[in-house]
Amino acid sequence: MEQKIESEFVENIPIEKIDKNDIKSKDFGTVVTVSLAHMVHDTYSSFLAPVLPILIKTIALTKFQAGWLDFAIKIPSLINPLFGAIADKIDVKYFMILGIIIMTVSMSFLGLAPDFVSLFILIFIGGIGSSIFHVPGPVIIKKTAGDRLGLGMSFYMIGGELARTLGPMLILGAVSLWSFEGSWRVMPLGLLVAVMLYFKIRKINVHDHVEKHNRPARNYRQYINFFIIIAGITVFRSGMSSALTLFLPTFLTSKGASLWLAGISLSIFQFAGVFGTLFMGMISDKIGRKKSLLILAVINPILLFAFNYSSGFWVYPVLILAGLAHLGFNPIILALVQERDSKNLSFLNGTYMTISFLGSSLMVLTIGYLSDKLGLALTYDIAGYLAFLVIPFVMMLDNKNELT
Repeated sequence: MEQKIESEFVENIPIEKIDKNDIKSKDFGTVVTVSLAHMVHDTYSSFLAPVLPILIKTIALTKFQAGWLDFAIKIPSLINPLFGAIADKIDVKYFMILGIIIMTVSMSFLGLAPDFVSLFILIFIGGIGSSIFHVPGPVIIKKTAGDRLGLGMSFYMIGGELARTLGPMLILGAVSLWSFEGSWRVMPLGLLVAVMLYFKIRKINVHDHVEKHNRPARNYRQYINFFIIIAGITVFRSGMSSALTLFLPTFLTSKGASLWLAGISLSIFQFAGVFGTLFMGMISDKIGRKKSLLILAVINPILLFAFNYSSGFWVYPVLILAGLAHLGFNPIILALVQERDSKNLSFLNGTYMTISFLGSSLMVLTIGYLSDKLGLALTYDIAGYLAFLVIPFVMMLDNKNELT
């Protein structure tokens, strides 16, 4: 399987552009650096879910409004393909630093927002940082991971999953020390790391590896069917994602858990996802992307049902298994996208990010609305049934990672 991936990777690169480092993965240190940047950025972007119970209580936020707040961070993703087209022509490594700074500042001020509108604006600004950060990241991973693309994407996604483990602990720790209004004091940490990361990546030569292409949309047309399949997978997975991330602390507090225990439960889920992300990326390199996705598509909804109907001690083993299986999807999907094309990787990745963000936004609003009307327990069941619809979309991919 590794040889197959390597050959496909080489075939998509013009002969004059092939570099031995692209194939033998001699720049894997860059993968680690970009993954660290991902961790810092996503630590701050994960502040919303653990403080939702506070916001629901202090400003009378409804779950539907909570869905709109999650949507706010994803609105800027509409122009991700534009960012991607730009990223295919210029050196974009500094986008990551700028994205970290924007996200850090905006999300650190959540505790000072007096109403829903203020929260929406702050989170929307954070979404701009998220958009300019996430477009170039996977592209740099593709250029430096060589024949270990699945493993490289796993490292990148591990950064994000570790962040979503650290984020709830950081913001809830700040709330415990300084109150929610004083939680802005976590801001210097992100700014300091942004400065440190600047000195770490400034000598990384990304631009020389990025191929210029004047008409990215021309190559893009052949991938429309592929992105339709990715959209189907994304939409029907996103209901479960919303249930187990954004609404998890609210669900557990509604069942009597303390705010701190609910936040730690989210960290447990995300930390389990670190291992799922790592192992599923490597496994997909061995047995294929489609087979790996199909296994996860069957297991995930079953685990959501098990979590919804478990109680006491059993909540946590099931939550760990759900984290392992559910978050293992992410590096495989990213690897599939990066295997499409070598000329306009940023443009294609930007398109994927737009589909991902919009699909998840649609479902998070739906889950929030249903939760207000039907309650979280019944809504979790609905999300589980919807997750089974991922299976037919996965079946549309053949074993060579191309479309049937």
